[in-house]
Amino acid sequence: MPHAENMVVIAVPIDEVFTFIADGTNNTVWRPGVMDITAPEEGPALGAVYKQGLRGPKGQRMDGDYRITAFEPPNRIAFEVIAGPARPTGVFELEEPIAGATTVRFSLDLEARGLMKIPMRLASGPIQRQMIAEVDCLYHLKDQLEGVEGEEAEVGLEAVDVEEPDAAAEREPAVEETAGDESSSEKGSEEPDDAEASQP
Repeated sequence: MPHAENMVVIAVPIDEVFTFIADGTNNTVWRPGVMDITAPEEGPALGAVYKQGLRGPKGQRMDGDYRITAFEPPNRIAFEVIAGPARPTGVFELEEPIAGATTVRFSLDLEARGLMKIPMRLASGPIQRQMIAEVDCLYHLKDQLEGVEGEEAEVGLEAVDVEEPDAAAEREPAVEETAGDESSSEKGSEEPDDAEASQP
């Protein structure tokens, strides 16, 4: 049975992380394979069904609707995919070992049933790779949540301006040497311009 699992630590309180994951309309933000999603009227809850479009072969849309099968704030969300060729089950498990830091474990399992057993066995390689890519989306989730948190915590801080002086200092010697070479070249001879290095 194909299985994939990943875990990240996100520097955001557990309640915020759980709320973000539970709201399926956020899927397009951190899961690149999701093209569109429609939330149920009742919002995230046990039994809620999200209508989801996934990016399939050659960019074509395919159904990937899912139903929430476990909803235990702020520690656990489970779901089952109920549309599309492959219908895995998944679980998000959250813990907050330290205040403000949340561990998120995301696992996927796919059990072939009935007539799907043979084609699933033949396509086990691509399916496994796709499941691994899906759980690896946790890194996008981490970046998204910590990025939002960082903007709220450091209003007005321009990180780029802080880093640029060092980068400029590292580049200065190379600039001076180039200037020197150009100067001596002008004095020593009049070589054609086509001696300049081409851009990669």
